[in-house]
Amino acid sequence: MYLPPFFEVGSFEFGKHTLLILLSVVFIAGFFLWAIRKQALVPSKGQYLGEMGYGFVRNSLGRDIIGEKEFRPWIPLLFTFFFFILVNNLFGSIPVLQLPTFSHPGSAYVLAGIAYISWVFIGIKRHGFAHFMGKMTMPPDVPKLLYIFLIPIEFISNLIIRPVTHALRVFATMFAGHMAIMVAASLLGFLVSEVGGLGILGGAGALFLGIFIFFLEILIQVLQAYIFTLLFAVYVDGALQEGH
Repeated sequence: MYLPPFFEVGSFEFGKHTLLILLSVVFIAGFFLWAIRKQALVPSKGQYLGEMGYGFVRNSLGRDIIGEKEFRPWIPLLFTFFFFILVNNLFGSIPVLQLPTFSHPGSAYVLAGIAYISWVFIGIKRHGFAHFMGKMTMPPDVPKLLYIFLIPIEFISNLIIRPVTHALRVFATMFAGHMAIMVAASLLGFLVSEVGGLGILGGAGALFLGIFIFFLEILIQVLQAYIFTLLFAVYVDGALQEGH
C-alpha cells in the first residue's frame, strides 16, 4: 500500500502514485487526440469510441442532469472528472501497475476540492452570497421556528460534510477493493506455501475469491467514476436552480 518514492526534491516525493497520475493525463489526451485526428463523416472505430465517450458525458451527465440551457459550460469539467477518475481507478486492475491512485486520499480530496469550489462559486455568482447561503441552509415550506435547528444542520451537511463525502466515496472504495485483493492474494500464498495438503484446496478457494473480487473491483472502478461526476452535476444543478 505504501511504496518508497523514486526520488525526492526537498519535501516533494516522486513515486509510482505520481507517475501513474501523469501517465493517465498522457493516455487520456493521447487517445482523444488520436480519435479525432481525421474527424470523418463516417467515423473510424477509434473516432466512434471517442465520440461515444464524449456523448455519454455530454448527454447523460451534463444535459440530463444540469439541463439543456445550462449544461454546455460544464462539459469540459465533467468530461475531465469522469475520464481522469476512470483511468486512474482502472490502473488498479492492470497487471504490473496495479495501483488505483485514488486509493490514496490526497488525489480524491483535490478533485473534490475543485468540484466544491466550482459549484459554490457559480452558486454565489448566480444568486449572490446571501441568497445562495439561504438556499443551502433554509429549506422552503418549513415552519420558521425550525430554522433554529435546520440552519446549522443544513450548513454542516451541504457545505462541510458534502465535499468530504464526495471524496471519501472514491477513496474508500478504491482503498477497500485494493486491500481485499491483497488479502486474497496473501491468503492464497500462505495456504499453498505454508499449510500444504488441504491448504491447497483452501488456496483454490482463495484464488476464486480473488478472481471474483478482481472483476467486482473493475465494476466498482467504473461506477465510482460515474458516481463522482454525477454528484458533481447534481451539485451544480442545485447551485444554479432557484429552488432549494
